[in-house]
Amino acid sequence: MKNDKIIYRGGSGEIVEKKSRFIAEAVPVRSEEEALAFLETVRKKYWDARHHCYAYIYGNDPVISRCGDDGEPSGTAGKPMLDVIAGEGLRDVCVVVTRYFGGTLLGTGGLARAYRDAAKKAVADCVILEKRKGLAFLVELDYNLVGKFQYFVEGSDAWLTGSEYTDKAVFHVVVETDRAEAWHRSAVETTAGKARISPDGEREFAVYDGKVVFL
Repeated sequence: MKNDKIIYRGGSGEIVEKKSRFIAEAVPVRSEEEALAFLETVRKKYWDARHHCYAYIYGNDPVISRCGDDGEPSGTAGKPMLDVIAGEGLRDVCVVVTRYFGGTLLGTGGLARAYRDAAKKAVADCVILEKRKGLAFLVELDYNLVGKFQYFVEGSDAWLTGSEYTDKAVFHVVVETDRAEAWHRSAVETTAGKARISPDGEREFAVYDGKVVFL
């Protein structure tokens, strides 16, 4: 199953074409309201610019995508930017490209290339993660099983996301959904049925620098 990609940390970029400046910014968003709020922020930041074109994609069921040319010839700004986002397989992202007109017309082809290239620069500057669907588990066991269980997790398809130590050791684990059933069986076998393994809900997550980030 192909997972969506998300922006974990936004990015920016700038290109100049025939003295026109194209300033691009990309940020994560989870709704149309967030995307439009970001667009308004950029408009205020670059209040003296001629155009603030945008493209965003968010949601799962359904997936919503929108784009706008903000006065540029139809199809020369928002659509090329949206194609960049979709081509990268990104979801939950908004890209805004601000243009300061340099006095020379670029033509429709030149405009489309400039907006596309600016959007690519911003996306390339982002930290992009793969969104995963998973199942979380709580694993409670005696201390004499801790070392064995930790070694098992390190070599398995699971990620350890937390731990607590009282009279028992309790581990928080997340596993990708399509591997969760097999992982659960292996965990039971590894602990000889002596661990209490409880489902702890469905979670969306990504992995950044070897650590789980819940979304």
